[in-house]
Amino acid sequence: MRRPRRFEGRRGWRPSTYQSILVAVVLVAGALVVERFVPALTGSVRVADGDSLEIGGERVRLEGIDAPELHQQCGSPEKLWPCGERARAALRALVAKGEVKCRPVDEDRYARAVSVCTVDGRDIGAALVSDGWAVALGLSYGSEERAARQAGRGIWAGPFERPGEWRARNPRAGS
Repeated sequence: MRRPRRFEGRRGWRPSTYQSILVAVVLVAGALVVERFVPALTGSVRVADGDSLEIGGERVRLEGIDAPELHQQCGSPEKLWPCGERARAALRALVAKGEVKCRPVDEDRYARAVSVCTVDGRDIGAALVSDGWAVALGLSYGSEERAARQAGRGIWAGPFERPGEWRARNPRAGS
């Protein structure tokens, strides 16, 4: 039986380790370049709904979250409440706390800048999910969503339809 080939006479890391380190360094350097040369969006803020706003005249959608739509109702058929309006009110209350900065990371199909936004250094998306006014998308804010669900905060206080499912059943006119 033949033994697996070993790196005889070599000490140190494998070539794949060096490649992984090089990729990590390039990614960090790229992030620093973007941070330096892509300016954050700042300016006056107008809240559109629970996960989108306008800042300095630029339409912005918050990265990593999905909040109830403005006209969405939550609860049981016997006791509905305006969760979309309350999600918008929660976002308004957050942005009123200080200076809002948004760092664009992508663009959506409505030409909005998909951005990570902060108010006085606090991540707005994380705050909305943690307070129960939005659900996490992808891997972002999973721990905040679990905590909000367990505590029954915001939309987790009772039954609700996920915003994406609600949009699918209630398409926008003309979109």
